[in-house]
Formats: sequence, structure tokens, C-alpha cells
Amino acid sequence: MIGDGFDDVLAAARRGDEWAWTTVYRDLAPVLLGWLRSQRAPVPEDLVSEVLLQVVRDLSQFAGGESSFRSWVFTIARNRTIDQRRHDQRHPSVCFEDDDLVRLGEAGDDASLHAVEGVTTDELVELLAGLTEAEREVLTLRYVAGLSQRECAEVLAKTLNNVKQIQKRGLRSLRAHAAGLAYPFAGDTTLSET
Repeated sequence: MIGDGFDDVLAAARRGDEWAWTTVYRDLAPVLLGWLRSQRAPVPEDLVSEVLLQVVRDLSQFAGGESSFRSWVFTIARNRTIDQRRHDQRHPSVCFEDDDLVRLGEAGDDASLHAVEGVTTDELVELLAGLTEAEREVLTLRYVAGLSQRECAEVLAKTLNNVKQIQKRGLRSLRAHAAGLAYPFAGDTTLSET
């Protein structure tokens, strides 16, 4: 979060000052990328760019403080994700032949770098896979994006109480799933049987 200087950064961004946009980008891009990955968004890096471009285009329409700004940005991200999924359903992607993929891999990407960067994201995605879509959205907005419950309610167009209940169910499911991973045979016996 930018903090106390947010109003100055926002005013400078509206003037087009490069330092202000750099500050906004550094604050939002990593969190947006993490949230989009946790939502299994198609091509999350591209969606981050699209979201930030829309923020640049529509900044003059925004009014409010930093908390409202972050909610506004994540609302844009969520809407872009939904739009992208709809587009992908209407226009299925083209499959590549194995030879094409090998040539693309030889073109310069270091797969080991991608593997190292994705470890924590993959683990997060695996944990979140067992949740409902609503639980996944609420928990990632809360803990990846850092939004409050009220801000989550705004982004998701739900009541505050609904968000609280979804968060509670999601955390309970995550705890159960994480316990199952840590103690895979715990459900087979009870303490009285040991």
C-alpha cells in the first residue's frame, strides 16, 4: 500500500507524472498478478497489463481514497477475468504440435526460472483448487490483494455478511485440506484406537 502519500501520487498520476505511475505500478502489479494467478485467470500477465491500461484510461472518473482505489482496481481485474473467460469459451485456443512447442522452448525461455518463480503460486493454486469459486475469490481478495471484507463485498457485489460467511467457510476448508496434506492418514484412525 502506498499509505499517507496516496493523494499526492494520485494527483501526480492524473497529471501524467511518470514517477507516480511507477509508484502505482510497483504497488499494484505484483498483487494483481498473484491474485489473477490464484483465480486461474487465463494469461494473468496480459490481464495485469489490460487492467493497468484501463486504470490509466479511466483514472479521471475515479474519486476516493486508497482503499476505494484498490477496490476499484480489483473490480476492474475481476471483470476483465470474467470477460477473458467468456471470450475463451467462445473462441477456443489452437493446439500446437509437440515439435512447435520444442522450437518455442529453444527460443530462449529458461524453464528452470519459470519453475522457481511458480513454486509458491502453484502451491497456492493447489490449495485453492478445493474451494468453491466464491471462497477462492473472497480469500484471495482478502489475503493476496489485501482488501478488507467491506472492500471485497464491493468488488464482488455481495453483502458484507455474505463475504464474512464465505471467508469463514473457505478458511475452514483450507484448514481441513492443509491438515489432510500434513497428516494424510489422520482420518483413518481415532485417538482412542491408537
